[in-house]
Amino acid sequence: MINIGEYNTLEILRETDPGLFLGDGEGNEVLLPNRYVPESFEIEDKLEVFVYLDNEERLVAVTDKPYIKKGDFAVLRCNQVTKFGAFLDWGMVKELFCPFKEQAFKMRTGGWYLVYCYLDEETERLVASSKTNRFLDNKELTVSQFEEVDIIVSHPSEIGMNVIVNKKHSGLIFNEDIFKDISIGDQLKGYVKKIRHNNKLDIVLEQIGYRSIEPNAELILKELEDNSGYLNLNDKSDPDTIKDQLQMSKKSFKKAIGTLYKQKRIEIKEDGIYLK
Repeated sequence: MINIGEYNTLEILRETDPGLFLGDGEGNEVLLPNRYVPESFEIEDKLEVFVYLDNEERLVAVTDKPYIKKGDFAVLRCNQVTKFGAFLDWGMVKELFCPFKEQAFKMRTGGWYLVYCYLDEETERLVASSKTNRFLDNKELTVSQFEEVDIIVSHPSEIGMNVIVNKKHSGLIFNEDIFKDISIGDQLKGYVKKIRHNNKLDIVLEQIGYRSIEPNAELILKELEDNSGYLNLNDKSDPDTIKDQLQMSKKSFKKAIGTLYKQKRIEIKEDGIYLK
């Protein structure tokens, strides 16, 4: 089977004037136009190609690597807006279409937008949508509390930043749990802090409780080593100062330096902490 909007590993079947015809071993074929044909090849060689409909609405294979594929999220630039909708730069000759009905907010030329790419079953065209929430589902969660997850920063709210969890679920990082600059489209590691009513996911950027002590302690040790064994921070430091310097909460900082102090790896003084 040849999958539109995805990478396919296909076999070279024959060479023709327009290019190479590739097959999947099940009788399905697709053209690799001359501009994408490798300098050297043999019939029956395997090639990894991306398959989509070109400007003539023909199924083609290309060796270009798009910024987004079917079933993925990415931040893309809007190249132009027409009476039909917006056209986005996704690294391919043919731009990715985002209809007006799929725009959470009206797109403007030159703007950058987080979108989801899906296949329109009727036209077999790949289409973008900035209404990303409709492609997420929290009815049946595939994550558990304290689990490490992959997150994509989605959009801000008054109480925090919405995120996409493992490309499947929606989650929220509360403002008080954001200790470093994050932007829409950032792809980060996160942790499930809590699963609330209706399977709402609270996400944090650092491990929870005792799980965070070791990595935070290691980070502090590295900062001490990089700063000649001294940091102008201690358990009385302002939370914002700790956040700016170490991208962690004061609570996590105090736990980490408490562990390092018990291990006799640091000294805590009025003017800061010192590496022993």
